[in-house]
Amino acid sequence: MPFTSRAFRFFRQLKRNNRKPWFEDHREEYEHQVREPMRELIEEMDVRLARIAPEICGDIRRSMFRINRDIRFSADKSPYKTSISAGIRGHYVHLSPDGLYVGAGMYKPEPAVLQRFRAAIADDTSGRALQRIVTALRRKGYDVGTHESVRSAPKGYSADHPRIGFLRMKDIHAGKRFAPDATLSTRKVLDRIRRVMTDLEPFNDWIKRHVH
Repeated sequence: MPFTSRAFRFFRQLKRNNRKPWFEDHREEYEHQVREPMRELIEEMDVRLARIAPEICGDIRRSMFRINRDIRFSADKSPYKTSISAGIRGHYVHLSPDGLYVGAGMYKPEPAVLQRFRAAIADDTSGRALQRIVTALRRKGYDVGTHESVRSAPKGYSADHPRIGFLRMKDIHAGKRFAPDATLSTRKVLDRIRRVMTDLEPFNDWIKRHVH
């Protein structure tokens, strides 16, 4: 059952030995301590959400991202990520030496999607709804932010707009990180993940309704 201390140890060691020969020597450890537990988590959470919280079904796809990095256009030629990630019903799960992160949102959208995002923020009804959702999440201890933002007001919007902080965002995400403690190796982690996904559903719904 995910995830034992050996998974976190594997990633710490990989960070110090990010080379193909080392990885191949430790591939069995990766498969048993990292990839297989993540696969089990994906399958179990998919079943749980379908049974306990059927409203969380906007995106029924499940996927695990490859550990191999795309180094074609990167100055960093390290071949492997020091983490593993998966998508479950429109949510994102990420395991790294820092712990387990569970979140949702949109990542660096195309210009047309970004335009819809900003228009929804600027609109009094939908914009205020997002503000209420984000405020509620932050009160519960969730991190809400963006991967990138513009320094000033985006074109077509006033710098004194009441939601200028949101308008400057180029994308948005929300989530919570759990420390790499013993709880992550028990079935309690599934309840933690389900709670996060349930709490994030209004946030996800807002994006689906007003942006996608």
